[in-house]
Amino acid sequence: MALTGLDIFKLTPKKNCKDCGFPTCLAFSMKVAAGGVEIGKCPHMSSEAIEKLSEATAPLMKTITVGTGDTEYKLGGETVLFRHEKTFVNRNRFAVLLSDSMDDAEVDAKIQHMIDVNYVRIGEEMKVEFAALKYAGNKDKYIALVNKVKASGLKVAYILIVEDVNVAKEALELVKAENPVVYGANKENFKEMVELVKADNIALGLKSESLEALYALVEEVQKLGYKNLVLDPGSASVKEAFENTVQIRRINLQGGDRTFGYPSILFVDELAKGDKFMEVALSTLFTMKYGSIIVLSDMDFARALPLYGLRQNVFTDPQKPMRVEPGIYPINGADENAPIICTVDFALTYFIVAGEVERSKVPVQMLIPDAGGYSVLTSWAAGKFTASSITKFIKENGIEEKVKTRKLILPGKVAVLKGDLEENLPGWEIIVGTAESMFIPKFLKELTGK
Repeated sequence: MALTGLDIFKLTPKKNCKDCGFPTCLAFSMKVAAGGVEIGKCPHMSSEAIEKLSEATAPLMKTITVGTGDTEYKLGGETVLFRHEKTFVNRNRFAVLLSDSMDDAEVDAKIQHMIDVNYVRIGEEMKVEFAALKYAGNKDKYIALVNKVKASGLKVAYILIVEDVNVAKEALELVKAENPVVYGANKENFKEMVELVKADNIALGLKSESLEALYALVEEVQKLGYKNLVLDPGSASVKEAFENTVQIRRINLQGGDRTFGYPSILFVDELAKGDKFMEVALSTLFTMKYGSIIVLSDMDFARALPLYGLRQNVFTDPQKPMRVEPGIYPINGADENAPIICTVDFALTYFIVAGEVERSKVPVQMLIPDAGGYSVLTSWAAGKFTASSITKFIKENGIEEKVKTRKLILPGKVAVLKGDLEENLPGWEIIVGTAESMFIPKFLKELTGK
């Protein structure tokens, strides 16, 4: 049961110092109970009280950190089952499986795909975050595989998939500085695996034959004082994997049970049984329901484009719309003489308009002012997308110096801005465009005669 503010208040020193930033100890206790401040914020709290309360007031799901530097990722830490309840916190990450059972050509091809899939969408870098290195029985070849991925220049975190403790120890020495995940602890080897990782606090992946057995295994590992864990819900079948993944999250967040309060790892490469289309479908499923690390057989653009787009949508705060960075963007090889089409910075609007412009094959510059991240009519009604704001953006960003064209196309739904823009931008031809994006290709071709 979660502690109430009164439970916490009983353990406070009950001083009126206000050193915690709150007027009273009771106010501080209520804020701690609500998760708004850490118990250690009180400088007069005894170490015994802090130790007693810290875990009790911590989030139900533990946040673990893997990787280092540019490849450091936080997993878990979720507080709700459904995105619309609040928001999801730490997005899932994608991994590609490499094994010592593969020949060099196959490994090289997968590494090259991982290097190639790296692009930016709405300010976020889309890339493969993990290399999952599986030990299939050839120790020398496995160690060579680890070294090969390290030498490839890939910017990834590592997952060592090894149940043999001796092999895991040797492989871990090669990538220990990269703070990997070591996956492969089971009911037979968990004590040795905990001993292997605990000195460096390396994340340990647990696997078991059933949900009940996994729960018991987590309890045994926790008795050893280790709680930096990743859980495998199982991959015997799609049905089992889905049911177990959802149950783990429900038991933790709805049931308040910290035993299952850890991120999960899903091996969709095994579930899909070689069908790359099924692999993408299952990856979308577990992006929404609740895979923290999703392991695929490969990652090319055919897989990446739908998965990264979905992930970005799911793990964006529903109260904060996705925005495109304001600026001017050339499309279809546009140069300084190409006409300018203006729209808002709401990501969905931008991509719809940009897609239709690309379909037209007409070179166009897209002007994106700061419109608050709203759609065209919403931003106009809110006073964010106005003649003055567009003019200000053009002047402050030196657009007139960057381009020779003086043709500016407005969204048809804000044709009312035409007159004010003509006054604000003398010498510019203000053109009212289409009210619907589907008509943009025809409109641009007629406008330019192309």
